[in-house]
Formats: sequence, structure tokens, C-alpha cells
Amino acid sequence: MMKTSFEVTAKKLFGVNYERLTRTLFLDLVIFWGLHLSGLQVKIAPAILYLMTGAFSAGVMWQALSSGDNRVNMKNMFMLPFEGRSLVFSFVAALGAYTLLTKTAGLLAVVWAVADWSPAEILGSILCALSAIVVVSCLYPLRLGRTDAYAFYVQPERRGRTVKVHRRYSVWRYLLRYLMAHKNYLVNTAAMWGVACVLPVLLGQMEARFVLPIGFAILSLNTPLCILLSCDPALEQAVRFLPGQQKAFCAPYCLFIFGCNLAADLMFLCSWQLQIGGIVPLHALTAAFFALLSAAGSVLLEWYCPIRGWKIESDLWHHPRKYAVPAVMLLLAGLTGMFL
Repeated sequence: MMKTSFEVTAKKLFGVNYERLTRTLFLDLVIFWGLHLSGLQVKIAPAILYLMTGAFSAGVMWQALSSGDNRVNMKNMFMLPFEGRSLVFSFVAALGAYTLLTKTAGLLAVVWAVADWSPAEILGSILCALSAIVVVSCLYPLRLGRTDAYAFYVQPERRGRTVKVHRRYSVWRYLLRYLMAHKNYLVNTAAMWGVACVLPVLLGQMEARFVLPIGFAILSLNTPLCILLSCDPALEQAVRFLPGQQKAFCAPYCLFIFGCNLAADLMFLCSWQLQIGGIVPLHALTAAFFALLSAAGSVLLEWYCPIRGWKIESDLWHHPRKYAVPAVMLLLAGLTGMFL
């Protein structure tokens, strides 16, 4: 029974013949050898390696366990006879393998390639990832005060209050309701604000006119807000089906992302001014320019290149497309720094 339960979840995540896992590991190997042969070297303390690996693995595992797409999978398994402990172990093992082999492996491929690690440090990073996965698997059920298999079943939200009916539709109202219904999106946005406050500490040794655009590019990496169409196929279908929705939906959506990006950029500037100083109005205009350009790029990607074929929400959050807009912004930051 345990083997069967594991295969049901694993094949959903990795493909029927595990072809998705094979493809991902091959790409990780290509990235590793590409960076290794390039000669790029970065000094990373072992403690940072362990912390980075553990925190990343813990975040991905929690996200995988919280995915609403697991609801259908778990519900189908609950309809069959099962033994609670074996079902829990098989389900957690499948998600743990998904986290380690498809997400953490990509991170390790990069950090192992750019630094000279001893076998003990490589083993330590793997053990940190496994420990983080185990700890999250133990803590996750406790949020419901339960320890049985049903604690891993993500219940759909039930709203007891009456929803006010509006005569006119509003994209802004939808976006605000969506954020309130997905608190993890708000947490990610708050985390970006925290990064904005810390960046001056990390980048303060460099000249402002070069490093500020780089900070704006980094802060455009707010993935959840940029995948609203990809993560909700029903919304995408409705938006594309109704006439005139390209402008009616995309314009407010772009302004919404612009506002979120600009808030993070302004926090970055305020933190820089408090810690280092030297901020001038031109820097604020540059922040607005980067926020608007990255928002427009994110919306265009969602409209013309939505992510499809994903299995759980973690696939969306960690899809390689998330780096497209920030990468372009980083290139633009290098050009902008020469003229500020």
C-alpha cells in the first residue's frame, strides 16, 4: 500500500515514466558543468551554504504541502482503504523527493559549481536539506492540531459572510480579494520589503549610481504577483473569452504590480538614505521607471507566455520564467548606472 501511494503522488509530480525528473536532473547537470567550466568562483562560508540550503528546502516543502492541487490527489487516496501511517510516509516521501531532486538540486548545482567544497561540506548541505524537509513535514500537520493523514488534506476555504454584489466588475476588487484569500502572496510581498531594507547593508560598499538600479532589478522578483493568470486557468479562460479584456484586465493588473514594485523600491531608497545617504530625486524617478518597466514585462509574459502544464503551485513559483524580467532589468541596470 505504501509503495502504491508513493507512486500515485510521485507520478503526478515527476510524470508517468519519471521523464520530468530525468529532464530536470539533466538540466541541473548542464548548469553545473557550464558554471564549473566557466571558471567563475565565489567565496561562500559553509554556514551560509547550510543556512541557504535548509531555508530554501524548508520553504519549498511547506509550499508543496500547502498546494491546493494536492487536495484532489489526497481526496482520491482517502476514497480507498488506507493505513494512516503508511499514507503519511508515502505522501511526505514523494513531496520530499520532489523538493530535493527538482528544486534543491538546482540550487546546489549552482553553489557547488561556483565554490570549492570539501566532501564533508557537500554531504552537510545535503543533510541540511533533508533535515529541513523532515522538520517541515513534522510541523505542518500541527497547524491544524492534528497528526493523522487528514492533517495533510488542504481544506477549501469556506466563507460564512455574505458577499456583497456589485453592479460593475472591478479588476482591482478581484486582485485585492485574491490577495486576501492567498495570504502566502502577502507574506512573499512582505519578505520582499524586508529584502529592500537589508539590501543597503549588503550593497552599501558600492557606488550608489551603479548599485541602486541593481537593487531595483532584484526587487522585481516578486513571483506570486506575476503569475495570476498562470495559476488560475479558469480566470485566464474567462479573460481571453470576453471581448476587450486585454486592455480591461492587463492595464489594472500592470498598475497593481507597478504599485507593489514601487513600494519595495521606495523602501529600498528610504533604507539607503537612513543608512548611507545621498539619495536625490533622480533616484526616485529611476525607481518608478524600473517598477513600471518590470510590471509591464511581467504582464506581457503572463498574457503571451502563460505557464501551463504545471503540477503543483511550487512549479509556478520556481519556474525558470520568473528570472526573465529580473534578468532584463539587471542588464538595463548596468546601462542605467553609467548615466545616473
